[in-house]
Amino acid sequence: MLESFFSPRGVAVVGASQNPGKLGYGVARNLVLSGYAGAIHFVNPHGGRLFERPIYADLASVPDPVDLAMILIPGAAVPEALQACGRRGIKAVIIGSGGFRETGPEGQALEERCREVARREGIRVLGPNCIGLLDTHLPIDTTFLPLPGPIPGDIAFLSHSGAICEAVIDWARGQGFGLSRLVSLGNQMDLTEGEVIGPTAADPHTRVVAMYLEGVGDGAAFVEQVRRVTRIKPVIAIKVGRSRGGREAVASHTGALAGQDAAYEAAFRKAGVIRADTTEEVFDWARALAWCPLPGGRRVAVLTNAGGPGAIAADALEANGLEQARLSDTTQQQLRQLLPPAASLRNPIDMLAGAGPSEYAAALGMLLADEGVDAAMVILVPPPMTTAAEVAGAVIPLIRSAEKPVVMVLMGEDLITHAARLLRQARIPDYRFPERAASALRVLADRARRLQEPEEEPMVVAGIESGAAGSILAAARTGANGFVDPQTAAAVIASYGIAVPPATVAQSEAEAAEAAARIGWPVVAKLISPDRSHKSDIGGVVVGLRSRDEVRQAYRQIVAGAQEVGAAVGGVLVQSMANEGQEVIIGVVRDEQFGPLVMFGSGGVEVEGLRDVAFALAPLTAADGRALLDSTWAGRRLAGFRSLAAGDREAVVDALTRLGRLVTDYPQVIEIEINPLRVLPPGKGALALDVRLRLADRS
Repeated sequence: MLESFFSPRGVAVVGASQNPGKLGYGVARNLVLSGYAGAIHFVNPHGGRLFERPIYADLASVPDPVDLAMILIPGAAVPEALQACGRRGIKAVIIGSGGFRETGPEGQALEERCREVARREGIRVLGPNCIGLLDTHLPIDTTFLPLPGPIPGDIAFLSHSGAICEAVIDWARGQGFGLSRLVSLGNQMDLTEGEVIGPTAADPHTRVVAMYLEGVGDGAAFVEQVRRVTRIKPVIAIKVGRSRGGREAVASHTGALAGQDAAYEAAFRKAGVIRADTTEEVFDWARALAWCPLPGGRRVAVLTNAGGPGAIAADALEANGLEQARLSDTTQQQLRQLLPPAASLRNPIDMLAGAGPSEYAAALGMLLADEGVDAAMVILVPPPMTTAAEVAGAVIPLIRSAEKPVVMVLMGEDLITHAARLLRQARIPDYRFPERAASALRVLADRARRLQEPEEEPMVVAGIESGAAGSILAAARTGANGFVDPQTAAAVIASYGIAVPPATVAQSEAEAAEAAARIGWPVVAKLISPDRSHKSDIGGVVVGLRSRDEVRQAYRQIVAGAQEVGAAVGGVLVQSMANEGQEVIIGVVRDEQFGPLVMFGSGGVEVEGLRDVAFALAPLTAADGRALLDSTWAGRRLAGFRSLAAGDREAVVDALTRLGRLVTDYPQVIEIEINPLRVLPPGKGALALDVRLRLADRS
């Protein structure tokens, strides 16, 4: 069905206009001038002729072949036009018209009517409120954007914004790179970015897919659809709106920290999407991925004719997680024979200002031949005795034939314009500053590493008593915000194989003292309150209790503190106290768009202040769990740091996996937080010291 959008046999423009000021004229013009070889039909009840073609009064009069319609008429008339498409047998429609849900409730209702008609007629719809699509290689252009359009290239661009499409086309021409396809998604009444990305990436002319996203239609489907694509071709996305709150904050660290952007970050990671922070980064990286071979590692050699830019490059490489390549003795000896005595032969290699085309070409050849070099960054400040274009001309053949990626940094503006043009014509990425080049090399290295990683299925975990958890949850009573009591929460996670220390609920000083003696010293006493989430904020946690008298005093202190602030008291939890190990936080929160998100990070009372947390979509693979640890200081610290003993990282990964499995099995569990999870020394496991579990409203 989607083939009709990208390789139609014939196109009908509904709303074609003879008025050059109308969008219907722009679409007709672009379609004709694009060189599209299929049938082109114009439809307007006023009739006439346009671009030496007849204008038909209605779709019924349009001759075969026609399997794609571009609709550009007032929004109120679109439902009837869709019905006409159905009668004519057209199953692919682009609605460029506006006036739908982007305008408010009335527009939303109109869009719903269009969706109903399209479904009834078996029509797939791109838009509404979009500018259409184009393919520079077919070629076809159904947009109304000003000419000239993009030059043919190998980067596809999908966008929720039509204005961004227009800007990118013009900017790409100025930057000297082309597009293969461009798709404006609009309101996504029917077709979503996830559905469109598959056929876009399948295009043989497309090497990279870039996306501008304001949201996604179906989170789970998006991850699955895009994940299949990213194993074959790289996908880069910029997601806007990250500063806006994604959900109403609930009374837990996990819920407060897991905003909408955290969900997108986790979804992109799961799907293999390379996330950019700026539009410039999108195309910096896209050009590198489209034009460069992937490196075998992260070791980069820097070749420059000025020391300052080389120092900037060295800092930028380290900031991007890359390494400065260590040159072999042979390479250094060759460079010594080539370059003047004052040249720096340590990476970065500073050939000095007098370096010309022959020195650049010879030195670059030596670096690329070094087995300790995985990639190269060539920096060129306009040389005093030759031109940047001559240097570019000397290195282009070498770079084009290299099996390692090389990126160029042309520092300047007027004096490097010709050199930049030569490099772009040769499909060699150029950047104005080393920082941008380093980030592009990092993306190449990350892409290479991802392709080397095997596809993993979610971890299979043993020792799960799913039925027991279901029975506990069915009988659970909830308090404020839907949280269950601590004993119930602990019992649920224990049924999924997460270790919890012995604990007893006491309703009096005497019960607390007896419980502590039974459990064994030392113990911790914790307030149980249905309306207080963070007990430590009101003095509701007392640790290190080693006698009956200390437990009685702690009980009185906890109850008095709760009563002073008007907190309800449901008892005091007396729990065995773990003395060794590191404290972290793990949790799960259910995102409306993408489903359950598993969280890991620095625990304790400062978790929201530190914000050292990371999220991943459940269910988890072993690689997902380890990536959560590796992306946070809390996780890296578990390997041991100075006087801090190492912790059982694999036990943490196991606990994270079990949490993800629990919320996947039981959708009514919308939030879990274990803070802290006490991570014991390697091989000794981890203990959930404090557990909070929230259920969906059952009303």
